[in-house]
Amino acid sequence: MADAEIGPIDYIVVEFPGSRMTGEGLPMLVDLVDRGVIRILDLVFVKKELDGTLSGLELADLDRDGSLDLAVFEGVSSGLIGPDDVEEAGTVLEPGSSAGILVYENCWAAPFAAALRRGGAQLVASGRIPVQAILASLDDVDQLT
Repeated sequence: MADAEIGPIDYIVVEFPGSRMTGEGLPMLVDLVDRGVIRILDLVFVKKELDGTLSGLELADLDRDGSLDLAVFEGVSSGLIGPDDVEEAGTVLEPGSSAGILVYENCWAAPFAAALRRGGAQLVASGRIPVQAILASLDDVDQLT
């Protein structure tokens, strides 16, 4: 399995304050999958009730155009997201909000990652810089010039 072309696996939790989901980002997500940039391993939707309890959400027609917006992802489940993960994600949600929990493989990086593993390399650190931090940094640079 060490030589398998598997890309890095990431997860994101996207909160929809007030449970307002428009579906605007779905075409972009489908495009990433269709182009082979990512592979969705798990996709779960939850709602944090006003009393703090969590409940699952069914796939829905988010933009109310008569078609099921998330049908393409129905049944996507590798089993990587468990009840404990859902509970942990719920701790960062505001009451009355919903969230999508997405686990995905970065397919674009799979050949590179496999080549590194074959060469004996190993990942020793990884991270992500929040977009807000980058924008703030760029604003600071603009103010200096």
